[in-house]
Amino acid sequence: MDTASTISFDQVPVLLRGESVPIAAWVERWSTRRVLLYVSVIFMGAGLYGASMGWWRDPRQALYVAIKFPLIILLTTLGNALLNGMLAPLLGLNLRFTQSLQAILMSFTIASAILGAFSPLIGFLVWNVQPMRPGAQIPVQTYLSIQLTHVTAIAFAGVAANLRLMQLLNRLSSNASAARRVLFSWLAGNLFLGSQLVWILRPFIGSPFLEVQFLRPNAFQGNFYESVYYSIRHLIAIGGAALLPP
Repeated sequence: MDTASTISFDQVPVLLRGESVPIAAWVERWSTRRVLLYVSVIFMGAGLYGASMGWWRDPRQALYVAIKFPLIILLTTLGNALLNGMLAPLLGLNLRFTQSLQAILMSFTIASAILGAFSPLIGFLVWNVQPMRPGAQIPVQTYLSIQLTHVTAIAFAGVAANLRLMQLLNRLSSNASAARRVLFSWLAGNLFLGSQLVWILRPFIGSPFLEVQFLRPNAFQGNFYESVYYSIRHLIAIGGAALLPP
């Protein structure tokens, strides 16, 4: 039954447990109230994680990231729903756009709830490292380790959410192979669209040698994958005493 009385935060544990029967029923019928519930969880969970990410640099940076991180998730959801609403039928699963949108939104709701749970741990981590005051000499190894910790935490939340999504796709499709193809197409869309949005809307952690700002002037230069490769290469190659250059 899809009434206002059934739309509550009690549905979030159902999503986290991946109960495919009620979730499949939700996907079948559009509910604006339910979508608003998912958006609320995304803003709370991803916003808390974003705030813990930016707090190392400055409280204002924390506020900016708390706004940008949920925004990235919602833009990725919309873009991926448009793409996969067309791809899913071609891959063997007949989903309408609204069904695709709700399914992807559900997976990001799960990811955001997980990230919100991680936010106290990230806050504890940055509390126990050298403060990133303006002009501070932060060891590069420390900075890159925290950066890669964020990548790992976000990847974990995404994988966990998509495993739950796989249970839903198996429920909606009688063909497990088609469900896997659709899931992989959604993962690819999330990866390429979401990661590039992250790059464009940087900074998130910030830098002691740059001003606190909502967007960088060179936002459209380079890409996310180049940055991750640089981080891994330097984390392996440098010594612990190396410092971030101005």
